[in-house]
Amino acid sequence: MSKAQIWKTQPLESWAKAKELRAKWQASASSQEKIVGQGNTYTLNADWSEAFPAVTILEDNPAGSMIQNKSSSFARKCRLASETRGWGRELCGYVNNLWGSQFLGYQIDGDPFPVRKFVIPMPCQCDQHGKRGQQARDFLPIPQWMADRLTYFGDRDEKREEALREHHVYCQYRVLNDMERVFGQKLNDEKLLELGEADTKKKEYQTDVAIFMTYKPAPISVKDLYSFYTIGSLTKVDPQDTLDLWKHFRDEVEWRAKNQIAAVGTERYRWIEAHPPSWHFLKYYRYLEQYGAVCLGSQYTHVGFGDMEFKPDGSIGNRENPKYPEDTPVVTREDAVRKLLGPDPRKPDNFKTDEYLQRGRIAEFAKIMKADGALLAIWRSGVGCTLTRKEQAMYLKESGLNVLHYEGSQPGDRTDLDETRFLDQLDAWMESQGLEKLDD
Repeated sequence: MSKAQIWKTQPLESWAKAKELRAKWQASASSQEKIVGQGNTYTLNADWSEAFPAVTILEDNPAGSMIQNKSSSFARKCRLASETRGWGRELCGYVNNLWGSQFLGYQIDGDPFPVRKFVIPMPCQCDQHGKRGQQARDFLPIPQWMADRLTYFGDRDEKREEALREHHVYCQYRVLNDMERVFGQKLNDEKLLELGEADTKKKEYQTDVAIFMTYKPAPISVKDLYSFYTIGSLTKVDPQDTLDLWKHFRDEVEWRAKNQIAAVGTERYRWIEAHPPSWHFLKYYRYLEQYGAVCLGSQYTHVGFGDMEFKPDGSIGNRENPKYPEDTPVVTREDAVRKLLGPDPRKPDNFKTDEYLQRGRIAEFAKIMKADGALLAIWRSGVGCTLTRKEQAMYLKESGLNVLHYEGSQPGDRTDLDETRFLDQLDAWMESQGLEKLDD
């Protein structure tokens, strides 16, 4: 223990299990026996692909970020393979990494690239998400389905929302029926509802983890959270394994929070961010720990945990999404889809809702996490990754936080991140707030 250390620390026991599940996901991603699709299933609030036993769906965000995290040289080869075919650097780095691996014909471990049999792009979160399916579809003549992410701005309009809701139901219902018809697969409708129930329980565990992260000292940092937060959503593994992991993780984080076991033993400064880091340069988290600074995460890391808010009594919890009554009859597949989607097409956790664009949400998140400052990236590709970033900084400054911007290409692309300059910026940022590196 250094002389500057205040709190006890110890490694996370849950980390080994998370690593094991991620390895299983990686193995399934390389499967040549499954009907492999590219895209995302979570607009239905359940991983419906699990109800098709022969189907597996791979989301490009975790795959593309893993390429950059594990090997900058292979990521560079992938992006070059993509760029030489006409896809420019303004595209998301995740996409260029994944497409490049497809063009090269092999993955980072040398295994053949798993050929996609269909594509369902994640709908409309970042402006480029809807474009992501194009290259997989053009590479081979495979089917593509889209499930629109519906929203609008301004005052709520019940009649308009009813139309949005029914269109949302139609999109999902059509995908499930078409999958049966095109691939000769039978959807397990009962399994579909079970998956929805499991996802609801998982989110309860995630909410607890988010709340325990507000404790001082923070029981885990965002760097710890990045090993867990996609498991069961973007990183799709067995639903029961997912629940077991999240329960174990929740219990461990609770114990750490209540026994003051810290992520950073010298914690004296808490900060948040707004989007993922450059995956090749995670060392900057450890670098800031030299100042006793701990990162509590972002709305990006916590989006799957629900949208946290202060309640009227001052407690912390999630904004509640409207739900159908528990006794709502489910007779047909359409009923099941409607129940899983829920009655509100403009759910509060949709990060392009009007409330998000008002920029006040990030300031509330910072207050909930008891943050002292914010580090906000300005990425040069993937426009959705920089949406409202400058406005967010103004809101955070008005609420008393010290904010630093830094620039780079995109979390999956290291090209334009000047690492030396970035570390110099961090030194200046900390010193401007009266903090110096702690001596051992």
